[in-house]
Amino acid sequence: MPEDAGQTQPVKKKPVVASGKMNELEVLIRARYPLIYVISWEEQRVMSQVSNIAERLGKNVFEWSITTGLVPAGTSLQTQKHRDTATQDPLVALTNVIDHVDPALYVFKDFHPFLKGQNMSVIRRLREVAISLKNTFKTIVMVSPMFQIPSELEKDITVIDFDLPKENDFAALLGRIMNEVKDNPKLNVKIDAKTKENIIHALLGLTLAEAENVLAKTLVQHRGLSEKSLEVINSEKKQIIRKNGLLQFYDAQEKLESVGGLDILKGWLIKRSVAFSDQARAFGLPAPKGVLLLGVQGCGKSLMAKTISNIWRLPLLRFDVGQVFGSLVGSSEENIRRAIKVAESISPVVFWIDEIDKAFRGSRSSGANTDGGTSSRVFSTFLTWLSEKQQPVFVVATANDVTMLPPELLRKGRFDEIFFIDLPSFLERKEIFKVHLTKRKMNPEEFNIDELSYASSGFSGAEIEEAIVSAMFDSFYQKEKLSLGRLIDSIRQAVPLSKTMSEDIEQLRKWANDRARIATSKELMNEPDADKRKLEI
Repeated sequence: MPEDAGQTQPVKKKPVVASGKMNELEVLIRARYPLIYVISWEEQRVMSQVSNIAERLGKNVFEWSITTGLVPAGTSLQTQKHRDTATQDPLVALTNVIDHVDPALYVFKDFHPFLKGQNMSVIRRLREVAISLKNTFKTIVMVSPMFQIPSELEKDITVIDFDLPKENDFAALLGRIMNEVKDNPKLNVKIDAKTKENIIHALLGLTLAEAENVLAKTLVQHRGLSEKSLEVINSEKKQIIRKNGLLQFYDAQEKLESVGGLDILKGWLIKRSVAFSDQARAFGLPAPKGVLLLGVQGCGKSLMAKTISNIWRLPLLRFDVGQVFGSLVGSSEENIRRAIKVAESISPVVFWIDEIDKAFRGSRSSGANTDGGTSSRVFSTFLTWLSEKQQPVFVVATANDVTMLPPELLRKGRFDEIFFIDLPSFLERKEIFKVHLTKRKMNPEEFNIDELSYASSGFSGAEIEEAIVSAMFDSFYQKEKLSLGRLIDSIRQAVPLSKTMSEDIEQLRKWANDRARIATSKELMNEPDADKRKLEI
């Protein structure tokens, strides 16, 4: 029976009644689950929570590691008195758990190496322990940063993810650190409520240990806490995120003015720029799910992803799907779960998946003859999260080849909208020329932008940029000022993708005509009559 079901319990201390909502770990312990597997990097936080639960239930706490054996919780590494070398052997330690009589919680640290297939004696012993503990007031809690259990124990072990610290955890940490150093005359930790809130929010996604380290770093670097602390935290955060090899933290500098045309898409994004605010929540608006940008190569899909991050003032994480597929069986699924967990921990955030058509192309034909179904399982994990995610993670996916997209991805509910980005029109090309000439310290008014737009019909934004750069190289080599004639020559020498892949582009347009929303309005899409084009060079 559960421990709080009214049954008499042989406890040494009077139990303390838990106040408020119990967390999942406490519920499982009270329900007397024998084996619990906690996935977390934060042993200290898990130990602290286990100790609090034990205090409320009147239980003792023991901890095990390969270096100390089974010892009372809190035993110092320097203390030889309580070190039990005999129980460093996991089989001996598990036997001691069975032999102990008093109600207790046993925390086994980094036990996952002993759960591999070749350790059949440990696996068998754990199955026996699971049976034995069901009629006692003892529970084993295994803590590991990685998930690894054999199939033999799937029905005996309950797995839970230990969430990263929340805002209240960081608030408590920040308060403790400020209190500890407040009397130091060399440090200034007097900050207003807004700065404190910004620092706490910036820490989201870190462990408590990482947060404590980075706060210590900013105290040393800036002699206190201030708005400058945010730069230190974000810099450290980028390094931590990059360590996993799955996510890249981008500093998006692109502004809305950096993107030429696409007025429908821009308007759609501007209307949702306030969707992550508290006012939007109070109004009853849900956080936007995401958008799929489909279109011709080089027409600004990736640029738009970076722009969204900037105009919404949200962090931009680029998800490298290619790094997901690890060599070990099961590691690919774990990789994508880990990437998703990191993204959710620092939400609200823009989650960018570039060229998703190439990333999941194997999911349509994945099977035993290809990759053992790994692509399908990874894709299924991603789709499930895309439909059911509760955290404000805005997914921006880009794709070039619609034929490679699995149909499940296009179903309603996965994304808020699917936009088709076509080759830029005459008016859009004019905007693109102005953007890139200004970006390279040129005055667009010194050039006939109409002539340039006429000449570059069928060019993508990326091809226009390349034509400008090429003309600048030629002009710099000849020690001449960039001229209209030089730009026209550069454009005429290039063969745009719209000619080499005209059939594929036309097929893409036909598909998007009834299945996607056009990113550019009809007013901007109108092309001047070709017969009226007059080039005077």
